[in-house]
Amino acid sequence: MFARIAATVLALTLTVQAAFAAPQPYRLDIDRSEVRFTIVAEGSRQSGVMPVKAAKMLIDLDNVPASKVDVTLDAAGARMGAFFLTQTMKGPEVLDTARFPNIRFRSTRIVGDLAGARISGDLTIRDVTLPVTLEAGLYRQRGTPEGSRDKLTVMLTGTVSRAAFGAGGFSGFVGDQIDLRIIVQIER
Repeated sequence: MFARIAATVLALTLTVQAAFAAPQPYRLDIDRSEVRFTIVAEGSRQSGVMPVKAAKMLIDLDNVPASKVDVTLDAAGARMGAFFLTQTMKGPEVLDTARFPNIRFRSTRIVGDLAGARISGDLTIRDVTLPVTLEAGLYRQRGTPEGSRDKLTVMLTGTVSRAAFGAGGFSGFVGDQIDLRIIVQIER
């Protein structure tokens, strides 16, 4: 009898621990999240911004590799400092946002911990999907209590080749490398 009660208590304890250890869903704060990118155009660094349209995030802060991320960007809403650069970027030779208004990233593997992680995944631009790896950091948002895990900021950085995705138009004027700096505000 005692063995059965002990087994039941142990099973309940493990079930409760597993429930707390499972990845938790986080919601995206669209108004405070964006993708910043930098290119080199005619020898000068030019920056732009692209809105985050949607995100599905399951994050396990105690076991970061168990987390999953699926983010959709609004390529049609992208903009750069100069109107000409914005229109060129959205045009058929580069992003072709009339046909491909979204860009999507879906994680396939996450390694590391809260101090620093690498997120590998599939990036789709212009209907071309290729693997990419981003460096990630996770931070408590300003103004939240010490130790709070309810409101977080995720910062991702990386580099992609625009030509690899078929977005290599105007290569004589614009470099191939795109530097990314993504800041996403999330909450439970």
